[in-house]
Amino acid sequence: MTLRLLLAYAVPYRRSLSLAALLMLLDAFAALALPWLAGRFAQELVEGAQATAKIVLIIVALLALQCLLRYASSSLLARTGADILADLRCRIYDHLQSLPLNFYHQRRQGEILALLTYEVTQLAGFISGTLLAVVPTLLTVVGATLLMVRLDMVLAAAVAMLVPVFYVMVKVLGRHLRSIGLQLQAADAMAISIADENLSMLPAIKTFTREAEESIRYATHVENVRLLSAKESVAYAAIEPAVQFVAMTSAVLLIWFASARLGSGHMTPAELVSFLLYAALLTRPVGRLATTYGQALMAQGTLQRLQGVLSEPGEPIFQATHALPAVHGNIEYRNVCFSYPGRPAVLKELNLHVRAGETIAIVGENGAGKSTFAHLLMRLQTPQSGQIFVDGHDISQVSLHSLRGQIGVVPQHVLLFNGTLRDNIAYGRPGADEHAIQAAAQMAQAHDFILGLPQGYDTLIGDEGVRLSGGQRQRVALARALLKNPPILILDEATAMFDPEGERSFVQACRDTFRERTVILITHRPASLALADRVLRLGDGTVHTV
Repeated sequence: MTLRLLLAYAVPYRRSLSLAALLMLLDAFAALALPWLAGRFAQELVEGAQATAKIVLIIVALLALQCLLRYASSSLLARTGADILADLRCRIYDHLQSLPLNFYHQRRQGEILALLTYEVTQLAGFISGTLLAVVPTLLTVVGATLLMVRLDMVLAAAVAMLVPVFYVMVKVLGRHLRSIGLQLQAADAMAISIADENLSMLPAIKTFTREAEESIRYATHVENVRLLSAKESVAYAAIEPAVQFVAMTSAVLLIWFASARLGSGHMTPAELVSFLLYAALLTRPVGRLATTYGQALMAQGTLQRLQGVLSEPGEPIFQATHALPAVHGNIEYRNVCFSYPGRPAVLKELNLHVRAGETIAIVGENGAGKSTFAHLLMRLQTPQSGQIFVDGHDISQVSLHSLRGQIGVVPQHVLLFNGTLRDNIAYGRPGADEHAIQAAAQMAQAHDFILGLPQGYDTLIGDEGVRLSGGQRQRVALARALLKNPPILILDEATAMFDPEGERSFVQACRDTFRERTVILITHRPASLALADRVLRLGDGTVHTV
């Protein structure tokens, strides 16, 4: 199963990988020919023949050919490896985007980042290099073994007796490597998680003067990564030398045994030279196979984690029976029940009808389910039972893309990108012209403060809009939602950071706009409540008119 999965990732690059494999096979054939030619050369020297110059030229030509083949295969594998890495990263990233929010609520972000970077890099390298090299390596081992049997079966049998020794050595070291590798990947993911979390939480860390403690916490995990990396490096460093040691020791014993065979007339000098060179040729491929085994165990662990993510069902963005047509904004919740895993029900048999063009305000205590109410409409969450309709269409039966495309939202926790103010406002409508962008900003009470910035709408706002105040970020998010001009608008505490005067101006500006769409206001502020045609209180899993 693991091998099939690995090969599946390599299929799109089968041409370049096949060419690289062919070049490596030709290299292996050239390597197998050299000991035989060396034996012939030795025979010519013993017999005093005149053909030695010709054999030397052939040997030099083969060595030059090997150099060219190795250069070509290495260059091709480097390019193909980079292509596979880019493909894997994009495939994983696209799938991560399609996963529901619950997936991220159950995992640390650092684990996902580690998979997307460090672990995928290792896997791509294994597919394009290590795995592909197995075939020519095995060809060298099998070919050299068969040729040794042809030269002297007794000596070949002696070499074959060493195979169990190599197997046990590789098995023990490989098992040790896998254990260390799994620990290292987990430790590395934890260190990335802590760094990512702390960098996003720097204001809190500085406010509570916890810099020293957080540095120690991060350094502790980095030290754990360092120790495990050192262990892994030592284990990797031990495999090939250990195999080489056993192989070279065996070669010395083999020479001693072969000299006896030569003295008894069972071998000629030429056969002895060829046999010993074939035996020496075996040492490197056998050592490489040992290293490959350890790397294969590591790749298996990475592949399991990768498949664990890719096997998670994504949201059906486009897959549905039909797309939601342009709507007027009639919304109906029918017997909707929802609860988060391991927690009491948030909504219980909720029934509500919102008319097109109506503005409703939803109030309630923290945790009553106000934001969940909105998330269910956007299908960011799925109810355990019941149905939600928009203009008579069951939203579970329409494509997510067509549904969310007709809903504008200003979330309680504003999310902005590291770009210009213009890019952020136009994010939901990339083709918007300057007039539309500025009109949306004016309605959201953002235009004046934007013009006061040195670069105006071209001002870079930093990660998550860090260069803006909380109120400014909320205004930009509101402008982004208004520019989209959706028939349904959700404002989740959208004016929470407005000052009273700004909120009054916003309310006045929005009166005409709200008449043209269905608006769901989640708020506690009296000025915003004045915009609502109805005020509903959410509590005990249902709604009550205030």
